[in-house]
Amino acid sequence: MTESKLASLTLKGLFAFGLLLLSSLAASAQQAAPSLPLLFDARERLARPDLSSLVRLRFLTSVDFPPFNFTDQNGKLSGFNVDLAREICSELEISDKCQIQAIPFADLKDALAASQGDAVIAGLAVTPDLRRQFVFSRPYLMLPARFVRNLAAPVDGKTAAALAGRPVGVVKGTVHEAMLAAFFPALKAEPFDTKDALLAALKERKVDAAFADALQLSFWVSSPASEKCCALFDGPYLSEHFLGEGMTIMLRQKDSVLTSAIDHALATLSRNGRLQEIYLRYFPYGLY
Repeated sequence: MTESKLASLTLKGLFAFGLLLLSSLAASAQQAAPSLPLLFDARERLARPDLSSLVRLRFLTSVDFPPFNFTDQNGKLSGFNVDLAREICSELEISDKCQIQAIPFADLKDALAASQGDAVIAGLAVTPDLRRQFVFSRPYLMLPARFVRNLAAPVDGKTAAALAGRPVGVVKGTVHEAMLAAFFPALKAEPFDTKDALLAALKERKVDAAFADALQLSFWVSSPASEKCCALFDGPYLSEHFLGEGMTIMLRQKDSVLTSAIDHALATLSRNGRLQEIYLRYFPYGLY
């Protein structure tokens, strides 16, 4: 199983995000509500297929990708993807037929292929190989790249151009390093071996700014680990070439009707604000 979760989160980092999530949620009421970009055309209307013959809809997920899917302190399956799956079932009026099961991440593809579930909602990155075997819903969330700056650095301006001539850290060998070079060739990139090394250097102001995954950065700047040294800066930056197609739901190729139904539900949830409500529940400080 070579497929990876979006944002390339490590297990160590995932557990840390689970802890950071709790502190973020506690302080969310004090923050301005961040907006989730609409990924569906507000004028587009996707028909809802007839699901009256559907016996059940089994969503498969994992428990090691917080804040998207994880087991909470009470042992309950929780997370952005879990809540979204429930909202999809509610919108399609099939809540009584809806099931959500967590299995090891490495088993998701084979379980879906063997019809042990009907849809995978677990942050599985879309690849050409997977597209040959499965179909995917439209994306419901994009994970952008962002800058984060040390507040003590005398940055004159509010855009990336203000970082010209200043050291900007990035983790070497990552898509963010390649994206930084492509989008901002004039910036002075300083490579680091790991994300932890990068953030430590930023906090100690060995670099004035860093460029990385917005999900990781948004939780870090809001956590005690950052010691309020830093803030998100400019962006967000999106690129399908570097960052992929975003968060989607994977289904079997034969399930075209169910795929259309899920696309209909996602579009409706995006337009009526319910997707935004779930987003704020788990990303109170925003990714954008």
